[in-house]
Order: sequence, then structure tokens, then C-alpha cells
Amino acid sequence: MNEVKEALRNIEQNYKLFLQQQFTFIGALQRTRENAHDMIRPVASVGQVQSYMDHHCNNSTDRRILNMFLNICNDLSKLCHKLETVHSGNNVTNGILERCKLLLSHSNDLSTIRAKYPHDVVNHLSCDEAKNHYGGVVSLIPIVLDCVKEWVTHTEKLPRHVLCNTSGGSAISEKRARQDAPARAAISQTPPSVHPEAQTSTSNKDGVQAQGSMHVRKKNLNDTENHSGKLKGPWKPPGRHAF
Repeated sequence: MNEVKEALRNIEQNYKLFLQQQFTFIGALQRTRENAHDMIRPVASVGQVQSYMDHHCNNSTDRRILNMFLNICNDLSKLCHKLETVHSGNNVTNGILERCKLLLSHSNDLSTIRAKYPHDVVNHLSCDEAKNHYGGVVSLIPIVLDCVKEWVTHTEKLPRHVLCNTSGGSAISEKRARQDAPARAAISQTPPSVHPEAQTSTSNKDGVQAQGSMHVRKKNLNDTENHSGKLKGPWKPPGRHAF
């Protein structure tokens, strides 16, 4: 997560420099559109800006500012892929990432998006420029930055064990777990120790149970003999009979 925050700070710093040159950016788009004879349709995708720079840019200043815009978009795309390695995702974070990747796609139509307060990039354009030409392209970076910040906020609220360590800590933990597995297995197979008092108690209990069993067997034997008529009371000699 620290690497993500550091990358985000670097992108924000680059964007602040770019934002100070917004009029230069609009001027470069205007000139390259004229060279491309493409003055009707709005600048509606990252791919369109790339095409203007590659094929219709005639001076180093325009090339520098257009390339700066494209580099920031590329850095944001890389950051989105890094976010996927930090957190496996839930419905909220996955939805945020999907929106970021869609916005940054070179073929995605940006003409209808608009950055809102506290961003004022659209306010720096004329009404015609904002509505018909550049309102979407100048809104792209601030909107994606807001989405990434929202992703970080949601992710920081999740339990720590859900997050993956991008510096390789998860691999180290997995290796250590494999090394410790035999020791854990040996411990689980060792019979639990019994306190001497518990052993004495168990022995006494077994002795009582044995004596009880012997008493029951003796009683059963007596009952059996009495029933067969062999031991029905004490023996007496036969008395004399009168003739």
C-alpha cells in the first residue's frame, strides 16, 4: 500500500505541473486538429491525442505538452494494474478499478465526462471549448485521480490480512510456512502430557471400576447357583420319620 501511495503522489505532482500549462495544452490540441483537418468533432479519446502528436505535431512545445498528458495517462494505467496486485478486490474496489481502466482506454469516448467541483479545469475553457471540443479530455486525469483516491480509502478500511504485500513479503511468509510444516505436524502427533495428579486420579478410577466389575460377576455367580438349587440355604441332615 505504501508503494501505491508513493506512486499516486508522484502522479499528482506531475499533474500539478501539467495543470499550470492547461492553456498550452489547449493551444497544442487546436493546432494539431487544424493540421489534421479535424476541426468538427471533439477531442474525445486518449488515442486521438496520441494520433495528433504522432502525425500532426509540428513544433517541440506542442509535442512536449501532448506527451506530458499521455505520460500521465500511462502512469495512471500502470497504477491501476498495481492496485489489482495489492488487493484481490470486492464489489466496491473492483467497480472503481473497472471505471478507471475504461476511462483510460485509448478508444473510450470522453466527450460526455466532466470534472466537477473542486476541480475547475472546465471553467478555464470558453463555453464553446468546454461544450464542443475539450471539456472531456481536460476532465479525464482529475476524474481518474479521484477514483484512485477513493479506491485507497475503501481498501484501507479492510482487514490487513486481505491485503497482499507487493514487496514480496507474501512469498516469504509462504516459504516460512512450508518450512515450519514438519515441525507443526510432529507437534500435532505427540500425545498430550498428563499431569501426575490426573494420572493418579485415572488409576484410582480404573481400580474402582475393576472392583465393581468383580463384585458384579460374584453376585451373578451366586444368583445362578441359587437358581439351579445347589445352594438354597444351609444343609441340614434328614430328620427321623415315624413308622
